[in-house]
Amino acid sequence: MLDEPTTMYLKNLFETKLNKAMRLYLDTCSRCGLCVDACHVYASMPETKYTPVGRAEVVRKLFKRYFRLQGKFAPWLGETMTMDDIGMDKAFEAAFSCTGCRRCVGFCPFGIDTQQIMGIAKLLLIGVEKQPQILAMLSDMSIAKGETYTESNDSYLEAIRNLEPQVEALAPKPEGRPTIPVSVPGSDILYVSLSGAHSIIPAAAIMNAAKENWCLSYFEAVNFAAWLGDPKKQSKISDRIVAEAERLGVKEVVVVECGTATRVMKFQSGKHSFKVLSIVELVARYLKEGRISVDPAKFQGRLTYHDPCQLARNGGVIEEPRYIIGKLTKNFVELTPNREDNWCCGGGGGFIALGEHEFRMKSSKVKADQVRAAKADVICTACENCHTQLSELNEYYGLGMRVESLTNMVAHALC
Repeated sequence: MLDEPTTMYLKNLFETKLNKAMRLYLDTCSRCGLCVDACHVYASMPETKYTPVGRAEVVRKLFKRYFRLQGKFAPWLGETMTMDDIGMDKAFEAAFSCTGCRRCVGFCPFGIDTQQIMGIAKLLLIGVEKQPQILAMLSDMSIAKGETYTESNDSYLEAIRNLEPQVEALAPKPEGRPTIPVSVPGSDILYVSLSGAHSIIPAAAIMNAAKENWCLSYFEAVNFAAWLGDPKKQSKISDRIVAEAERLGVKEVVVVECGTATRVMKFQSGKHSFKVLSIVELVARYLKEGRISVDPAKFQGRLTYHDPCQLARNGGVIEEPRYIIGKLTKNFVELTPNREDNWCCGGGGGFIALGEHEFRMKSSKVKADQVRAAKADVICTACENCHTQLSELNEYYGLGMRVESLTNMVAHALC
């Protein structure tokens, strides 16, 4: 049992999450079991602790112990759990065996959001400093970069200039404009990439081909604090991008192929003067408006597409990638199931950063089986984590496919 001051502190943290919706989630579950088969982890590793209801029950037992009369005065009469080391260990296992894909929400007759419930478990873990330290460290590094980025301007700009020949090989340099403009006032679009040339070069080529008035952000799109479950750090990381966009006076912030980064900026960063969209939405718009065109002859083979959970099910970007794919090839086959019902790849929720390779592979067998059944030559997606996870699943299960980024495919098919 934790000492009384720590217990009270954790109880107060818990209470910050107890809005009307959360109380409904914690009070309402009827144990109907409809969510059970929705979880890719349980479908691959059928243990009760990996069911959505099993994970949520850990938090419910704490809720009953500290926020219900029976738990306060007669905890032995019902299923309750105390905030001790055992309770926190169970909270960790529940929270960090869940990718936050929210597939279970669509199967629950009450719409209980397990990801939100796991947010309580993560907050409690932060309260007792039992959160994954790698995610905490990466979050702190992102915040520090936002405070000191001007000190590394010169080296960053030099690294960007070194990428220009690769961009120009895919699309001609716009007349009178830099190949990769960085943080330019008066730009219409601020593009927020990830760390690495692969997330900059294709998008830069596409926007240059469209003759877009765009610039690259100084900051990375990824928000490690969203996976950590720390709302204050999450806001600090997203606020640096918001501040840059407002300083530059852009009309739109376009986020790289990253489901969580897109969802955080679009739905969880507050109200602002600009619009937020995924690079996938921008590319689809360019194609529809005739600002870019692609050569379908550049792609050969049977293609399938993986809907990233945070981009599709939780972000609504579903038909845009299919419109793009329709311009790239006629030899497209859907995964089954797909769109909002698509199986999670198993790499979300910070799992890629955490490592846990063996767990990620075994808990995603149902995804590997789904991909194998499509009998495609290439699988593409629009999320960095999904791309990494699918690449590892491809090798681990011997799927014999090529894994591609949708934006990269478009950039290499420009004509």
